[in-house]
Amino acid sequence: MASAVIPELISAGHTVVGLARSEGSASVVRSLGAEVRRGDLDDLDGLSAAVQEADGVIHLAFDHDLQRSGDLAAAVEADLRAIAALSSPLAGTGKPFVGTSATGALALAGFRGELTEQDTLPGGPRIDAENFVIAAADAGVRSSTVRLPPAVHSDGRYGFVSGLIEIARATGVSGYPGAGDNRWPSANTRDVARLYRLALESAPAGTRLHAVAEEGITLHEIAEVIGRRLDVPVRAIATEDVAQHFGYLAFFAGLDNPASSRITRDSLGWTPAAPGLLSDLGQHLDPSISTARSR
Repeated sequence: MASAVIPELISAGHTVVGLARSEGSASVVRSLGAEVRRGDLDDLDGLSAAVQEADGVIHLAFDHDLQRSGDLAAAVEADLRAIAALSSPLAGTGKPFVGTSATGALALAGFRGELTEQDTLPGGPRIDAENFVIAAADAGVRSSTVRLPPAVHSDGRYGFVSGLIEIARATGVSGYPGAGDNRWPSANTRDVARLYRLALESAPAGTRLHAVAEEGITLHEIAEVIGRRLDVPVRAIATEDVAQHFGYLAFFAGLDNPASSRITRDSLGWTPAAPGLLSDLGQHLDPSISTARSR
């Protein structure tokens, strides 16, 4: 996400300093036109020191490697510690702090129906961090949080849909759970980057924002495009086989997560304009990588 947010900020006249934990990451940040500060999310003192020199903060990082390893709780705790270190120096300044959450977090925690920016839950993985960011408004921080949809896509990256593509390549089947009528919202990375900039510049304190361009695309539709591009069969995956077929994505594959962004659009004048998910997959999903065929 940073690879899109940095150019968006620079093109709008902002000076950007990006946190990089490796020299490889630092080179990418420099190539995008930003200054580099070396460090990582575990260096809490370093994070606080960096914030004291800034006019505003956008927090995009999350330890997805730790999450994929199965230790979501540790990744969530690390994120909370980082948010506290980043936001505390901003108390009483009125400076902006833009955090990152996920529409799917609320669905996983039990929310049902179409999610809006006004819907909240008292706690849960990623939700505690979101609530912490919003509460910073009471301490004089112009805080906001951007809820990302499961499918943030562009340039060959598709968010959680990339996991579905990996599974289709490995199994030779583009699968969807049950009837495949559960829905995932989506947004193009370029539109999402613009929303982060708008949030930094003008989001009111204590607001939740939805980076949602398409409110809900069925898993059946997504699987159909993946199957067509990879030339593999498209099949429903029975409930008893979901865990084996989808692996680490099994907990998410059947999630129904329709989400609206009407409040975000009205409050910040955000108008998504980039291509949608199915169009992006249909044009840019690379079919050339070899794919195993199912038995």
